Amino acid sequence: MSWIILMVSGVFEAGWAISLKLSHGFSRLIPTISFFVLAAVSFAGLAYAMRELPAGPAYAVWTGIGAALTAIVGMVWLGDGFSVLKLVSIVLIVAGVIGLNLAGAGH
Repeated sequence: MSWIILMVSGVFEAGWAISLKLSHGFSRLIPTISFFVLAAVSFAGLAYAMRELPAGPAYAVWTGIGAALTAIVGMVWLGDGFSVLKLVSIVLIVAGVIGLNLAGAGH
């Protein structure tokens, strides 16, 4: 259950990062409120999951999901531009998260 909560929290991390972008430096009310709510939910889920999960792999999964989803949303909907290098970098983030989890499997 902790892994599921952690992964959902990673999605919320992407949500608060996107809300932060859309808030334009906290000058827009709805994205600013969304940022604070999504950040609170995301951090609460991370904190809950880390009660049972090892810190390194848990944090890597949380940030990896958030970073990858934020980059994808940025390229698809926010006009950040697409490149093969960006796509390869997202794949490397996912590979790093998987590697950390595999390395910690013996504990």
